[in-house]
Amino acid sequence: MSTMNLFGSITRREFGTTAAVGTLGIVAAAHVATAKRTDSARPIVGTGEHQYAVDHDWAKLPDKFTWQTSHNVAIGSDGLVYVIHEGRYENKDHPSIFVFDADGNYVRSFGEQFQGGGHGIEVRDEGGQDFLYICAYQQQRSIAKLDAKGETVWRQSAPMESERYADGEDIYPNDANVWGRDRFIPTNIAFHPQEGFFLADGYGGYCIHYYDGQDRWVRSFGEPSDDDKADGTFNLPHGIWIDDRGDEPLIAIADRVNARLQWFDLDGNHTQTLDGFYLPANVDTYGELMVVPDLLGRVTLLNGKNQIIAQLGDDLA
Repeated sequence: MSTMNLFGSITRREFGTTAAVGTLGIVAAAHVATAKRTDSARPIVGTGEHQYAVDHDWAKLPDKFTWQTSHNVAIGSDGLVYVIHEGRYENKDHPSIFVFDADGNYVRSFGEQFQGGGHGIEVRDEGGQDFLYICAYQQQRSIAKLDAKGETVWRQSAPMESERYADGEDIYPNDANVWGRDRFIPTNIAFHPQEGFFLADGYGGYCIHYYDGQDRWVRSFGEPSDDDKADGTFNLPHGIWIDDRGDEPLIAIADRVNARLQWFDLDGNHTQTLDGFYLPANVDTYGELMVVPDLLGRVTLLNGKNQIIAQLGDDLA
């Protein structure tokens, strides 16, 4: 048996130099840590060869800042950890993005423009420079690209050319904060293996958008599920990831309220569905492993055949 820290991997050194390993641990921890605390300083979750220590006090946030619903975490190429939280819309001077080193020490913060809606965050190395891709929801419904210090490269609202959205969804902030299938309320981003990115409109249109290498909307796929939960339809497609464990890369979608994962090819054609989750919130991979954090304090690990090999935590009690 080997025990691994959910806020790193085998060692802090590997955490700092292997982004995928850190992402696996951080994403898992962000959800397992929502489960009930135990008397142990570092409780162990999982079974067999997949046991992990949970560190509830890893992030050392300065007293002048506060958390509010931390939705997502990403790891930079330099090992820095970016945590985005929702924030409060009325608290406009408070940052929504905190940056920590591999030991949880505070480095910097920014992202005041996403207060009240900070949600998705991913990091991509572009020509040796890290850039952050952000999803904001509620009043701040938009997507954005920032550099690693928080400077805005661009920010966009709803892709009105998709003809999926009501008038006014191309305006942010949106004080009305109306929800529905004709609203733009994005949740997470996944990077296309060649260029561009896929965007999950998880709380709004229940669809997936593709943007090209110039950050322009190209196409979308998916519709809201009816009672029969047909493959290729969604009931809150909250998380998205490129699953490159097979012969061809696939888009993996955490179809949350339908309690399942769905896979699609890069053109948006459905290839597989896997049931048996609570409320899957996101997806990540490391080697042949896939990690699926559930909203109810459980993380499921799948092997290369998408078979369950371990489940960490459970907050149903």
